[in-house]
Amino acid sequence: MDDADNITTRWQMLAPLLNERDRRILLGAEAACLGYGGVSIVSRATGVCRETVAEGLKDVRGPQRLPTDRIRRTGAGRKRTVFSDPTLKTDLESLVDPLTRGDPESPLRWTCKSTRKLAAALRSMGHQASHRMVAELLHEMDYRLQANKKTLEGSSHPDRNAQFEFINDAVDRQLARKEPAISVDAKKKELVGNFNNPGREFQPLGHPEEVNGHDFPDPEQGKVTPYGVYDQGANAGWVSVGTDHDTAVFAVETIRRWWYSMGQETYPTAKTLLITADSGGSNGPRVRLWKTEIQKLSDETRLEISVSHFPPGTSKWNKIEHRLFSFITRNWRARPLISHEVIVNLIANTRTEKGLTVRCEMDKGSYPKGLKVKDKELKEVNITKNKFHGEWNYTISPRSP
Repeated sequence: MDDADNITTRWQMLAPLLNERDRRILLGAEAACLGYGGVSIVSRATGVCRETVAEGLKDVRGPQRLPTDRIRRTGAGRKRTVFSDPTLKTDLESLVDPLTRGDPESPLRWTCKSTRKLAAALRSMGHQASHRMVAELLHEMDYRLQANKKTLEGSSHPDRNAQFEFINDAVDRQLARKEPAISVDAKKKELVGNFNNPGREFQPLGHPEEVNGHDFPDPEQGKVTPYGVYDQGANAGWVSVGTDHDTAVFAVETIRRWWYSMGQETYPTAKTLLITADSGGSNGPRVRLWKTEIQKLSDETRLEISVSHFPPGTSKWNKIEHRLFSFITRNWRARPLISHEVIVNLIANTRTEKGLTVRCEMDKGSYPKGLKVKDKELKEVNITKNKFHGEWNYTISPRSP
């Protein structure tokens, strides 16, 4: 039996028992024993490429080039697909984004598509993808797979998912035309005063922030209602902090303030506006006052305003929850909202790594409840209902001057 046969036999016996670094050193030792031409002989006998045998020879002859706890040098090995495929992450997010949900106060997002289905979809788009790689990327992007008990959140309308897809396509088309698409909603009411605010922040040991031991509203400062507008194209938010009731007049007034303060400057040639909203509260599809106020805004701005409502019980899908309100909550966690000025400043100073900017102002206007809209007023609304669930999707156009 010649040297090559002996090398082959030893390699077949020992290789399965060694890690990558040990195998490389074994090959280098074999080549060192053979002398000149040893690298080529060992490569042919074992089927390992010459470069790997040569690296093992360097390890044997020279000083240790790696720490003893490492198998390969930092950065070595096959590069991740995401580095050679720059559109992989964006395409993956486009697949899961229309169907994300979860706790809006959490930085995590949730998806109801399995990693295997997502991997298959990516492969159909021309990417090299496995379900394990998809799982790793989703984890890096702060997505989690929704537990089964969460999927029955809200009422289960048979066209719920179809409405999600309708809204997603409508927003995509609107942004592709460089026209504004906004998500609107009212955040929960907040007590103004030295009250407990959930969350934790760093304080000197043994010296937590002291707050009132009760949560009775302060008769002078009362409560406030932040109503927000999130511009999906510009990644920018506007929040009006109202001191009166959350009504449709207040909601549309907030949209009006956003338009004249931010939207008109961002979209100077806009002819249309798309609003995505919940199906409840002051901006619900059954609220007559919401539609008549949107008509007034359309007449005033000469914008053709389309509205798409999320199905009942699915408010957490609304983009403003994940893209704006959750970051506001994180920004003021554990901080008592002691005054209106503090609330406005905390909201206005909310920022994210992806470039979110927020403007905020107080709205101390009066918005009484119980305003009635007569049938005649409602009939004067220049509304066009979409063929797909016209009660959720409709367009209100400007009336003749």
